[in-house]
Amino acid sequence: MNKVKERIDYQARLNRVIGFIHDHLDEEIDLNRLADVACLSPYHWHRIYHAMHGETIAATVRRLRLHRAAGLLANTVMPIEMVAEKSGYASTAAFTRAFSLDYGMPPAQYRREGGHAKFLAQSGAGDGAAFDVTIKTIPSLRLAAIYHLGSYMQIGKAFEQLYGWFAVRGLLGTATRSIGVYYDDPFSVDEDALRSRAGLVVDPGFAVQAPLIETMIPGGRHAVLRHKGPYATMRAAYQWLYGTWLTQHDEEPADAPVFEEYFNNPRDTAPADLLTDICLPLR
Repeated sequence: MNKVKERIDYQARLNRVIGFIHDHLDEEIDLNRLADVACLSPYHWHRIYHAMHGETIAATVRRLRLHRAAGLLANTVMPIEMVAEKSGYASTAAFTRAFSLDYGMPPAQYRREGGHAKFLAQSGAGDGAAFDVTIKTIPSLRLAAIYHLGSYMQIGKAFEQLYGWFAVRGLLGTATRSIGVYYDDPFSVDEDALRSRAGLVVDPGFAVQAPLIETMIPGGRHAVLRHKGPYATMRAAYQWLYGTWLTQHDEEPADAPVFEEYFNNPRDTAPADLLTDICLPLR
């Protein structure tokens, strides 16, 4: 087996681990169980994971659990004690310390004053100029993508698989553009049925092969909202964009899905510093 095939084989094994973690965040994550999922020796597999993904399993689990916790705090009324328990913390105090370290404020304050609260305060009858929206003409984009079904907050599972596929083939670079395409309204479609795709922009000559699927984003005018902060804020940002900005401007949405472009990596970027463009297609 040559070196490229070996890396592809290892990545496929570790993709199973990533998928297992995403699907079992409510459970105790046992390293020996993950070794079984990866079909690798429990003595060595974690070093392979760390080397290929740039973070330990513990860091991955912690990041994903806190990411989900931020979404629960921003978008539900679940008591903080339950959020802490769901996130794998034995006490609310331990959860508060961990959440504050990553998100810059304790959970209760984040629920009251996080970026989502600012968007919600301006939604409906609020100020359509409260946040920066630019109308841009965006060229058509061709993506190599992974399909995701379920909560938009969990699309990271598809992105992990996508990045792994490109990385082991030496196809990831500093100019790689990451795009999430969202087809359904989370307020009218059950969470388990939400359709989205995690994609990377590729050239016309790129051969899209399984498990990747070709996805085209039509070019044209878009309202682009530059969002800075945790992904958990995005739902409230959409409410403001559709419910306030769009209704206060002489614009209509085009018959095409909204998409997001991500400019940094949550593995090495604090949630408060994440940059995302929300791109709403216009007629």
